[in-house]
Amino acid sequence: MKFSILIDSILIVSSIALLPGIGGAQIATNNSGEPIAINSKNLLAHFMNVSYLKPFDAAFLAYQGNLKAQGIPSGSALVSQYQTGSLTALDVVKAAVNAKKLPAEALNDTDYLNAVQSQMTSLGNTNNLSY
Repeated sequence: MKFSILIDSILIVSSIALLPGIGGAQIATNNSGEPIAINSKNLLAHFMNVSYLKPFDAAFLAYQGNLKAQGIPSGSALVSQYQTGSLTALDVVKAAVNAKKLPAEALNDTDYLNAVQSQMTSLGNTNNLSY
């Protein structure tokens, strides 16, 4: 019983000690300077301390207006166009690729595209919250 408490304590202390490094992570790039997106195909790179643009971050970049230069609207206009079907998760990912926030391989990664789609749907759901 005491051994398991010791192990739990070590895990908690280690997690707390590593938290600042995780929060300050930067987007990793490959040799050609393109950002690396980690998915089920390259999880090994993830565990080798590589950071990447998460699906939430791709959707939120668009929401914040960081993909306007690529033709993606921001804020409620983004949510509205997504909800009406005039904008898709693929459009957002294409824009992120064009903005050099994601590698082109992300366009063919159905898991990643589905995750971005889920995040886009979530943006629409949180827009309807009343306080």
